[in-house]
This record gives sequence, C-alpha cells and structure tokens, in this order.
Amino acid sequence: MDVNPAMAVVGLAIGTLVGLTGMGGGALMTPVLVFFFGVDALAAISSDLVISLFMKPFGGVVHLVKRTVDLRLVGLLMIGSVPAAFLGALSTALLPGDHVQSVLLVLLGCALLLASAGLIARAWMQMTRAGAPLGEGAARLSRPPMKLRPASTIALGAVAGLIVGLTSVGAGSIVIVALLLLHPALKASQLVGTDLVQAVPLVASAALGHALFGQVDLGVAGSVLIGAIPGVLLGAWLSSRAPGGVIRRVLAVLLMASGLKLIGTPTPVVIAAGVGAVVLGNVLWIALRHRYSPTLRARRAAEVQEAGAGATRD
Repeated sequence: MDVNPAMAVVGLAIGTLVGLTGMGGGALMTPVLVFFFGVDALAAISSDLVISLFMKPFGGVVHLVKRTVDLRLVGLLMIGSVPAAFLGALSTALLPGDHVQSVLLVLLGCALLLASAGLIARAWMQMTRAGAPLGEGAARLSRPPMKLRPASTIALGAVAGLIVGLTSVGAGSIVIVALLLLHPALKASQLVGTDLVQAVPLVASAALGHALFGQVDLGVAGSVLIGAIPGVLLGAWLSSRAPGGVIRRVLAVLLMASGLKLIGTPTPVVIAAGVGAVVLGNVLWIALRHRYSPTLRARRAAEVQEAGAGATRD
C-alpha cells in the first residue's frame, strides 16, 4: 500500500477536529477527498466510512468508561440504523452507471447542508434549552425525567443510517441534534457519548455494505488513518482547552459552502453565502449571547451546586 503524505496530514487535521468537537469527520473528509485529491465520489464515500470505522471507537470507549452513554438509546438506534446503513450502501450500487458520480455529488451536497443546519440547530438549542421557549420566563434549572420514545428513536436511527450509507455524512452532526430534540433530559456528555457509541455499529454496517458494493480505496483509507488516529487522540486531549463552540461555527460555514458547491451553485454565490454567514452569524450569535447569558450563568451555577451535593452524598 502506497502512503500519501498529504492525505496523512489532512487526516491528522480532521481527526483532531473530530476529537475536539465529536463531529465533522465524514462531513469534512469526503468533500476534501473529492475536491483536493480528485477521488471520485463513490470511492471517497466508501473509503471515508472505513476511516470512520477505525476512528469512532476511540471516542466511544472513553465515554463508556465514563458511563456517559445511554445504552437503551444505543440499542433502539441500532434497530433502525444498522439495516438502513447497509441498505444505503446497497443503493449506491443500484444507481445508473452513467450518472453515479453526479447523483452522489448532489446527495453528498444535500447531506452537507443538512449537517451544517444541524450544527447551527445544536448551538441554538444549547444556548436556549436552559430557559423557557424563546428565552421567556425563569430559567429551567432542572431537567425533566428521562422518557424513552422507542418508535421515534428507531425511526431516527433508520433515517440516519440511510443517509450515512449513501453519503458517509450525518452520524454525528445530524443524530446528536435529533437526540436532543427527542430526549431533552440527556446531559451534554450523554448526548455526545450516546451518539459516538451508536455510530460504531452504524458505520460498521455502512462500511461493510460499501466493501461489498462500493469502491473502498485501501490506499486512501490507510493514508488518512495514519494521521487521523493520533489526531483523534490529540483532539480528545485538547477538548477541554480549546474553544469548541468557535470550531463548530467555522465547521458550519465550511459545510454550507461545500454543500452549495457540490449541488452546483456558482462559485460567486458560494463565496457570497459564506461571507454572509460569517458576518450575519456572528451578529446573531452576539445578540443571542447577550439575551441568554443570565440564563446560562444560572444553569451553570445550579449544575455546580448539584454536582457538589452529589459528591457530598457519595
């Protein structure tokens, strides 16, 4: 197997981002392979799933050890995601031969736009979930009791699995937002941990499907993994020291621009949309922080107090 040093460097950078934020692996790796290395869409998607299969367990094991994984939700998500991911991979082999590349590029672009929207929605919900809807009223400092929604969770797994099987995008950015909507009682660490663990069997099923029906390029996968695995470990180590929120906002703009380009949007429009997102997004973010910062401070103070009470009881 020939190693591509440039791909290894890219793998290191993207692996670090995955370790820092818990998302962005497939959403960044696949378009980078397509745009900068000239890998065709199907090979890029197939190879990225193999890469993710080796990267995801590192974060999942850490959260299992910390007990920040809801295994009930993992099981429900797997019921839908594992068969759907394999079906998504199979679907790529059924696309018309003359149009596979163009169809996959459009699907990938749509998935990237959805992932960008997911990042924005996640930031919004993290800022507003402590208070009443739209920030009105007193802060809600206690979480509601955990209530499982089996049918909705299985359906979420199926939709996410199909998207991942088709495009390699969505295991993190899309699922974690939907989980937050379905199960608002989950803590932030439980959201990330549950999402990472459920992504392992999902990605494994999709990777198996692409190994059978896709175009896995072992040279590409191996080159990227050389950098990606130490990058994930480095990112996890840096995660408590780096501004993860800023990184996610940058990711949202990059994914939006990549998605627009992949679906055929003219370059001037993509540039204008990116600049507009940076300017308007920061203005909106500052306004939201000003509005919700008292609520966030109250929530954090209550969580610190709750943690101290728990430690005292133990």
